[in-house]
Amino acid sequence: MPPVTSLTAHVHQRLATALTATLPEPAAADPLLRRSDRADFQANGILALAKKAKANPRDLAAQVVAQVVTDDLIKDIEVSGPGFLNITLTDRAITETLAARAADPADRLGVPLAAHPGTTVIDYAQPNVAKEMHVGHLRSAVIGDAVVRILEFVGESVVRRHHIGDWGTQFGMLIQYLDEHPHELDRSADSAATGEEAMSNLNRLYKAARTHFDSDEEFKTRARRRVVDLQAGDPHTLATWQRFVDESKVYFFSVFEKLDMEIRDADIVGESGYNDMLDETCRLLEESGVAVRSEGALCVFFDDVKGPDGNPVPLIVKKSDGGYGYAATDLSAIRNRVFDLKADTLLYVVDARQSLHFKMVFETARRAGWLNEDTKAQQLAFGTVLGKDGKPFKTREGETVRLVDLLDEAIDRATAVVREKAAKMGLSEEEIVENGRFVGVGAVKYADLSTSAVRDYKFDLDQMVSLNGDTSVYLQYAYARIQSILRKAGDARPVAHPELALAPAERALGLHLDQFGELLLDVAAGYEPHKLAAYLYQLASHLTTFYDQCQVLSDANPPEVVKNRLFLVDLTARTLHRGMALLGIRTPERL
Repeated sequence: MPPVTSLTAHVHQRLATALTATLPEPAAADPLLRRSDRADFQANGILALAKKAKANPRDLAAQVVAQVVTDDLIKDIEVSGPGFLNITLTDRAITETLAARAADPADRLGVPLAAHPGTTVIDYAQPNVAKEMHVGHLRSAVIGDAVVRILEFVGESVVRRHHIGDWGTQFGMLIQYLDEHPHELDRSADSAATGEEAMSNLNRLYKAARTHFDSDEEFKTRARRRVVDLQAGDPHTLATWQRFVDESKVYFFSVFEKLDMEIRDADIVGESGYNDMLDETCRLLEESGVAVRSEGALCVFFDDVKGPDGNPVPLIVKKSDGGYGYAATDLSAIRNRVFDLKADTLLYVVDARQSLHFKMVFETARRAGWLNEDTKAQQLAFGTVLGKDGKPFKTREGETVRLVDLLDEAIDRATAVVREKAAKMGLSEEEIVENGRFVGVGAVKYADLSTSAVRDYKFDLDQMVSLNGDTSVYLQYAYARIQSILRKAGDARPVAHPELALAPAERALGLHLDQFGELLLDVAAGYEPHKLAAYLYQLASHLTTFYDQCQVLSDANPPEVVKNRLFLVDLTARTLHRGMALLGIRTPERL
């Protein structure tokens, strides 16, 4: 089944044809169509076109109206104000288009694929080995996961990359300590450690190693020698390093599972994954003249990047002592992603505070010819999670909030909300626990995703788990309420009846449902999941108005009206379910 052409696209084409027949320069004839409170659509393009053609806008608008055929699509079109066109659609056109969406056998709701899909490598969810995940890791994971889901849905080939911090001088200290205390990470062969246990072991070992490193000069010397062994690829040192990586992955996977996110081991390619490329990356940059030697270091300079003293601040690719900086790893990753993974787009879901670093890295890659007009790199920068006081979210002791603690509290709060209504719905204890998890994690994700990524947002659990307002709980209850209605409908099944007249609330709901496909393409093109969250909230709001004004299951309504309204709410539920899934949020059948 081909994708369903939206009502907006149909009307746009009808107006563009009329403009072409009216104007001497048809190539410039864009009606600038948008949704309107005064009618179903308003076309604003005639004012600019009249100015260009030196014509009276109202006269030109009248000429265009004369060219538009009113039929099963357009019920009425009129000139308004200085030359706007107000367009009202037929009820039949709305219902028939929605019926086509509902009939999509692939359950895509008629959503088209992107016109020119490519390959995107998206770098997100980047925890550090042997370190606990905290609230600062939340946004990269949640935003990245939603963007992956949306891009894949519109047909993009997506390669996930989790650039974990698994390399560096601190591993010399950890490896040496574990070598001298070989049983610190041991556990019995028949027991699999939980994520919390794995992190507890790593935390304990890290603190002990740090204390030893700070107090024992001989140990410090041995630890620094171990860094050299690690970088040289010494087998025993690498094997010990791998134990830290493996133990950390046990913890990572437990946190991502709690976040209801799929993280695949094959997609985890940390800093160490590019070690073999570092020397060649530096050689290529130096030979091409992109990087130059400065005070013994290999640097890239930029005219527009200066420090407080007015002197240029370089991107240091290789340090004067021969060590490699983050830039060498990031530039090697670009080479791998462009030339080996054949990516058209490199997307980095990284904290806005690293924007200068990535600006310099991307510009260096462009100068080297690794990025160009056909292969682009973009940082999807995100803001900070704030507490209710508007300051960076901390514990009462001033420490960074652990991510698992934050999620557990959200789940506890949400479970209490679910339990309040559980008796009325007849939910079992198992359902209460499961729904509490879905609602709690959904609340955290939605609060993040409903805010433009680049903005900071306040973490307020009381608001997040509220049944009222722009929250995921409101949307989840909207979905569950529809499922309850469909269960109560008994033998009455959802069936579209295009011959029926629609009430104003039915029209508003139907027109909003029809925008889903175009909205998703727009969201995917701009990597803006907050627009999808806004659409879904508006959809739930239209549904609330529909409930208030149009009884669904009523003996006073003819059977065809009942079935048509069941059709509308069923399609609304399917759209909510699909949209929430693309944000990584579950929609329980009963709440």
